[in-house]
Amino acid sequence: MDYLRSIIQIPFTNPTLIFFIVLSIILLAPIALNKIRVPHIIGLLLAGVIIGPNGTGILLRDTSFELFGKVGLLYLMFLAGLEMDMNDFVKNRTKGIVFGLYTFIIPMVLGTLGGYYILHFSLITSILLASMYASHTLVAYPIVSRYGVTKNRSVTITIAGTIITVLLALLILAVITGMYKGELNAMFWTKFVLANIIFCFILFYAFPRITKWFFRKYDDKVSQYIFVLALVFSASFGAELAGLEGIIGAFLAGVILNRFIPAVSPLMNRIEFVGNALFIPYFLIGVGMLVDLKVLFSGTEALFVALNMSVIATISKWLAAWLTQKSFKMTKVERRMIFGLSNGQAAATLAAVLIGYNIIIGTDANGEVIRLLNENILNGTIIMILVTCTISSIVTEKAAVDLATQENNITPHKASINEERILIPVANPSTIDNLVNLALMLKNSKKKSPLYALNIEVDIDGSKEMKNNNALLNKVANIASAADTKVNMLLRADINIANGIIHTIKENSITEVVVGFHYKADIADTFFGPTTQMILRGTNRMLTILKADIPVNTINKMVIAVPAKAEYETGFTRWVDRISNICVQSGCRAVFYSNENTLNCIKNVINIQKHNYRFECEILKDWDDFKALKDVVNKDDFFAVICARHTSISYHHSFDRLPNILSAGFSHTNLLVIYPEQFGDESQTNFFSDPQALDVQKQLPSLRYYHSLLKDFLTGRKK
Repeated sequence: MDYLRSIIQIPFTNPTLIFFIVLSIILLAPIALNKIRVPHIIGLLLAGVIIGPNGTGILLRDTSFELFGKVGLLYLMFLAGLEMDMNDFVKNRTKGIVFGLYTFIIPMVLGTLGGYYILHFSLITSILLASMYASHTLVAYPIVSRYGVTKNRSVTITIAGTIITVLLALLILAVITGMYKGELNAMFWTKFVLANIIFCFILFYAFPRITKWFFRKYDDKVSQYIFVLALVFSASFGAELAGLEGIIGAFLAGVILNRFIPAVSPLMNRIEFVGNALFIPYFLIGVGMLVDLKVLFSGTEALFVALNMSVIATISKWLAAWLTQKSFKMTKVERRMIFGLSNGQAAATLAAVLIGYNIIIGTDANGEVIRLLNENILNGTIIMILVTCTISSIVTEKAAVDLATQENNITPHKASINEERILIPVANPSTIDNLVNLALMLKNSKKKSPLYALNIEVDIDGSKEMKNNNALLNKVANIASAADTKVNMLLRADINIANGIIHTIKENSITEVVVGFHYKADIADTFFGPTTQMILRGTNRMLTILKADIPVNTINKMVIAVPAKAEYETGFTRWVDRISNICVQSGCRAVFYSNENTLNCIKNVINIQKHNYRFECEILKDWDDFKALKDVVNKDDFFAVICARHTSISYHHSFDRLPNILSAGFSHTNLLVIYPEQFGDESQTNFFSDPQALDVQKQLPSLRYYHSLLKDFLTGRKK
C-alpha cells in the first residue's frame, strides 16, 4: 500500500507514469479538439497549463520537460529549414528581408514607446521588452506542414523574416546583457565577429561535404537519421558558442541539408514522424506549463502589464504583415498566413525574459532586489505567449485551409497530366533502392498515389507454381512505406518478362514504367537489352531507364538533352513534370539542352505547372553535337537523355547510334534515359501551330528510316 501511495502521489515523479501521461495528451488532445475545430497546438498548450505546476500540479516542469522541450524547439526550426523551398527562398529573398525589417522595427518602436510611456519602465527595460515583441517563434509551422503549403511564398517570406528579426532581437539582448556585465567593449565585438565567421565556415563549407560523403558511403536509414540529428545539434551548439541562439544553428542546418533529403523519401518521413509525434508536442506542453493563470487575479498591475504586452505584440505583427502585403501586392490570404506564423511568441521571448529577470540592477529602500525585468513582466510574458500562440494557431489554420484550397484548384488538363500509376518491375536486389527512390521522386509529393511493384516468374508451359512470399516485392514495400507511400505488389507468371510487364501495364492502366539499365552479358548483347526493347515496342507508355552509381538525392545538377520537336509528343508535358519533380525533391538545378523552340516550350510547362527550382536553357544546335555534352557532366551529376520511338515526330537518326555513344562517352556517368509517352489517351498540349500532324508521322516510319540510312551513307562518303 505504501508503495502504491508513493507511486500515485501528486505531483507524479515516476518516469514511466509521466511519459504515459504526456503520450496520452499527445494522442487525445488532437482527437478531442478536432470535434470543435480547435487547432491541435492550442490543445497541447492548454494541456500544459492544466497539468503543470501552476494548474492541477499533476506534473512538475522538471529536467525531462526542459530537455525534450529544448530538443522540440530545435527540431521545429530544423524542419522549417528542411522543408523550405530554397529556389523560392532565393526568389523571394528581397521580400523576406523587407518583412524581417518590418517585423523588427515596428514592434521595437511600438514596444519601446508603450513600455516607456504607458508602463513607465526605464528606457533600457522598454527596449529589451520591445525586442521580445520583435522576435517570434514558428509554433504554428506544424499546421502549415500538415496542409502541405510550406512552399507557398508567404511561408517562405515569413521564415526568412523570422531569421532576420530573431538575429536582431538576440543582438539587442546580447548588447544589453554585455552592458550590465561590463563586457561591452571592442574585445566583445571582436570575439563575436570571429566566432560567427568560424561558425559559418564550418556550417556552409564542411557540413555539405561531410553529408555527401556519408550518404554515399552508408545507405542504412537508421544511421542516416542519427547522422542528420547529430549535425543538427552540433550546429545548434556551435551557434551558442558563437554567441547566437541554438535555434539559428538548427534552422541553418535544415537549410544546408535541404537538398540532400528529398521531401518524399524514407529519411524525410522518419524525421517528420519523430518530430511531430514526440519532440514538438513535448515542447508545446512544456510552454503551457509555464503559464500561471493566477497572476491575472493577483492584482490589476499584473493584469494590465499582461494585457498591454499581448496587445502591442499582436498589433505590431499585424502591421508588419499588412505593410508586407501592400509593399508586394500580395493577397489577403497571404497576409493572414504571414501574420499567423509571425505572431506566436515562445523561444527567443522566453530566453530574453529569463535573462532580463536574472539581471539585478540594484535594491530599493526596503532592501528588495530590483531586476531589469520584474515579476509582472515575467508573468505577463507567459500570458502573452499563451495569447499570441492561440491567435497564431487559429489564424494560420484558417489561412492554410484557404491556401490549400486555392493550390488544389487545378484545371482538368493538369489533373490528367498528374495522373500517376508508376510501375517498378524488380528482379535485381542491388538496384531496388535506387529504382524505388527514383519512383518516389518522380511522383508528385502532394499526391498519395501508390506505386506498383511487379515481379515476374518466367513460366513457358504454365506448369510453374507461384510463390506467395516474394522477398523482392517486400523490400520495395518496406522502402516505400518508410516514405509513407503505399505499394501495390503484383506477382505474376508469364512466358517472358517483357510480356508480363506489357500485360501488367494494360491491366492496371499504368502511366509510366521505371526500370534499371541492362548490363550486357556478352559482346553480342544489346545495350538496353532485349527486355527493354520489347517493352518499347509493346507499349506506348513513358519508360524511364536508370543507371545510378550514386544515390539520386546527392546529385548536384541534371543535364538534360532534348531532341528537336519534342514538344509535339503526347508525353512531353509529363516528362518535363517528372524531371521537375526530381529537381524539386533533390534540390538540384537542371540544365536543358535543345533548340530554341523546344526550350521555350519547356519553360512554358515549368511555369504552368508552377515548379520552383533553378533551371537553365542552353542551345544545342544539332543533335549530332550530343557527344560534346560529356564535358559538362561531372561525376556528381545526372545525365538525362530524352529519346523517342521510331514512329514519333522527334525521332532523330542518331538515336540508332545512342547505345554506342553512351557506352563510349558516358560509361561512368549516372544516366537517365526517358522514352516519353506516345499516342496516348492524354490530351496533347498546344504550344505553337505545326504543319506536321502526329497522324501523318505515324504513317511514315519507313521513309524516315531510309532517310537516316541515306544521310549516314553520304556522311561516310564525305569522311
